[in-house]
Amino acid sequence: MTLQENRRQSLAVKIGDKVIGANNPVLVQSMTNTPTEDPELTAKQVIELYQAGSEIVRITVNTKEAAGAVPLIVNKIEAAGFDIPLVGDFHYNGHLLLQQYPDCAKLLAKYRINPGNVGWGERHDENFKLMVEAAIKWEKAVRIGVNWGSLDQDLLARMMDANAASAEPKSAHEVLIEAIVESAVSSAAVAEKIGLPASQIVLSAKVSEVSDLVTVYQKLAARCPHALHLGLTEAGMGMKGIVASTAALSILLAQGIGDTIRVSLTPEPGAPRDLEVRVCQQILQSLGLRSFMPQVTACPGCGRTTSTVFQELARDIEQHLSVQRLLWQKQYPGVENLKVAVMGCIVNGPGESKHSDIGISLPGTGEEPRAPVYVDGKHVTTLSGPNLAHDFIALVNNYVEQRFGALTAK
Repeated sequence: MTLQENRRQSLAVKIGDKVIGANNPVLVQSMTNTPTEDPELTAKQVIELYQAGSEIVRITVNTKEAAGAVPLIVNKIEAAGFDIPLVGDFHYNGHLLLQQYPDCAKLLAKYRINPGNVGWGERHDENFKLMVEAAIKWEKAVRIGVNWGSLDQDLLARMMDANAASAEPKSAHEVLIEAIVESAVSSAAVAEKIGLPASQIVLSAKVSEVSDLVTVYQKLAARCPHALHLGLTEAGMGMKGIVASTAALSILLAQGIGDTIRVSLTPEPGAPRDLEVRVCQQILQSLGLRSFMPQVTACPGCGRTTSTVFQELARDIEQHLSVQRLLWQKQYPGVENLKVAVMGCIVNGPGESKHSDIGISLPGTGEEPRAPVYVDGKHVTTLSGPNLAHDFIALVNNYVEQRFGALTAK
């Protein structure tokens, strides 16, 4: 059974022109870090994220100015020729903004509600109700997003008290995990009681530790039929954030849990926001759940490899495929499944090349200065000389045109 076939059967939820849950593909999400009050800057980043592969984009809606800017942002996105589902991220004052700015409420494809940040005491239930009623009125999906950094403290206190009074009390950490799950499930139940259909509810329960995230979502998946949004919150910067997010999401996705994902990376100062999108895509592609772009298999190099030629060729091929990706996807549907191998010596080179669609095995220590090329498992030619990289790229281009162009012609 494939991972796709093993997926948990959640309810389908429509978000703009996208559908998550049920048997639909796991979708990639991201979030802007621009001030939403600046519609020009925010619309620009939304489009950049979308073009990078973020199929749903979330924006902060935290002030009156931000809520008022949503129609301008949508207009700019549409004027640029895009139809991108936008999610409004609401905390503290969302119940007010959704009432006072109906155009904002109408144009967003989904609302994100954090039950820990909708108010305290008596105001909590009333504020939550007002936000849900807005979703019902405008027929919008809602993500009830619990986060352990802003967990409903009243709920946590009640559960801690009940645990302390039990005959076999659990650890405080175990109660915390259960409170996160309970907050999501009980909030969804309240939303349904108010009148929001279950098919308009997405749940998330984010923590920042890998093992905790796995436990939380396993419990959540067992307790409800709702579509689930996965993400390790505050994952961090660079290598740490990428590895931790990949570890957590891969475990859950391999278990069939998760309908949409985000990798919450802290970008380098001034760096583009799209790295987290590309990490999401690579997680899904590595698991075989979706294909986004051609993949390059390349060996790490060892004492058998006498030069950096294969490293440079692997780099050049990777860059070439990345640059060509958007153009090829329009011209050659299916090219995202292309597999290319660039190997450094005879040990695994021919074998790996035969397993790829097109591959090259460069000469290593003691080998002839010639590089056999394999296409669809068969040796078709041998390259050598200073133009080897250029010649191989030309062969890759020709292969794409011949194989995927033929499919397009049909």
